[in-house]
Amino acid sequence: MSETPLRRIDLIEEFSLRRWARENHVPPESRNPAWHPVVLEEMDSKDQEHPSLDF
Repeated sequence: MSETPLRRIDLIEEFSLRRWARENHVPPESRNPAWHPVVLEEMDSKDQEHPSLDF
């Protein structure tokens, strides 16, 4: 599978992706690796904040 290079995103787009990630958080095994790295990073961050969350 070839990876498409990501274009640079501006601060507003980054905040929007991070908000989407927090509002649509899923457990790690349910995450699509094709999601934007900012989304995956934010979900990982939320995992660290609340390690005992049950899904």
